[in-house]
Amino acid sequence: MNREELLRRAVTISLFTWRRAGPDDVLDDADRQGWWGDSVPSVAGDKLGSRLWLLRRRTLVADTLKDAKAFAEEALAWLVDDQVVTAVTVTAERQGVDRMNLRVELVEQNGETLQLAFEDAWSLINAV
Repeated sequence: MNREELLRRAVTISLFTWRRAGPDDVLDDADRQGWWGDSVPSVAGDKLGSRLWLLRRRTLVADTLKDAKAFAEEALAWLVDDQVVTAVTVTAERQGVDRMNLRVELVEQNGETLQLAFEDAWSLINAV
């Protein structure tokens, strides 16, 4: 597997594995979701995945896009922290009334950029 495929896989797992909801997150019920491995991290405080799943019952409006961008940036921050890449830029855009696209730009150590597009991420978040 080449570097681009490895980065794409890492970003996909980071975005679409559900991170456990924080104590201040608003929930519909008591289920905080989350990946079981976060209860025994190899590095204290490490968490896998994103909180994008928290958006699944919201309407696709500007505030939802803002939160999607923030949740995606939070999920991908480890790539910079672990010096896999030097920068991550996330864009969340609405397309129509029921579609959100996520775009991720990674700047690698050598200065090259990798553009990743997740078309219709809204369907992935809502398991449609």
